[in-house]
Amino acid sequence: MKISSLLRASTVALALTFVSTDALAWGAQGHRLVARVAESRLTPATRAEVDRLLANEPVPTLAGVAPWADELRGKDPGLGRRSARWHYINMGEDDCRYLPATQCSNGNCVVEALKAQTAILGDRSRSDAERAQALKFVVHFVGDIHQPMHAGYGHDKGGNDFQVQYNGRGTNLHSLWDSGMLNTRKLDDDAYAARLNKLPKPKFNKRANITADAVSWAEASCRIAIAPGVYPPKRTLEAGYTDTYLPVAERELRLAGERLAVLLNDTLGKR
Repeated sequence: MKISSLLRASTVALALTFVSTDALAWGAQGHRLVARVAESRLTPATRAEVDRLLANEPVPTLAGVAPWADELRGKDPGLGRRSARWHYINMGEDDCRYLPATQCSNGNCVVEALKAQTAILGDRSRSDAERAQALKFVVHFVGDIHQPMHAGYGHDKGGNDFQVQYNGRGTNLHSLWDSGMLNTRKLDDDAYAARLNKLPKPKFNKRANITADAVSWAEASCRIAIAPGVYPPKRTLEAGYTDTYLPVAERELRLAGERLAVLLNDTLGKR
């Protein structure tokens, strides 16, 4: 093999070692929708601080930065490599119980990453640049932790290795929950956000305690991922799968947005 070919192959292999498909959740629209739900629930003080921290962003809104952490492989490969494992946690094999020693070595999972980035965001002794980056991570990770496949099984990489046929095309269970089912609505962000806001208001703790919350959110997501039926007995899915589980995914998006707003109001709205 020529040296140039070897170099190209090595580059691809290196990229694949830290850019795994199990680091992507909801797709860009799903992440934007979580942010859109949260934006409409920010207090004036929180909104002012968000606007200030994001002032230099190309799209200076929560929705504008929501997909950022999934785009790092192209924009900042070093940070993308370091943060690759921050997007998910594998709890399915442990009956959805959080076991940090085995599931989150050195804090490299979405539970501990969300805690750490929230702490940075709330630390006003940090630079604006550090806090702005933390805000972008927080917005993204709250979305990730509510995507059931991001807290599910490790043996199939959160459904990435579970192949299915959906609407006549091959895909995998992770991608189906990321965006495949959402795309069947064929709605733009405005229309989809309006749809989510019309859902029944979810019941949840209105006071943020991220140390406990991140764990309980991940455990609840995991319980969805391993519930009977989520992994279909037949690999060719029928319309009934979407009918059953798209409403579950949409409730998770709405819940993630509500919780993100509470977290940001608690972290940024007080001095």
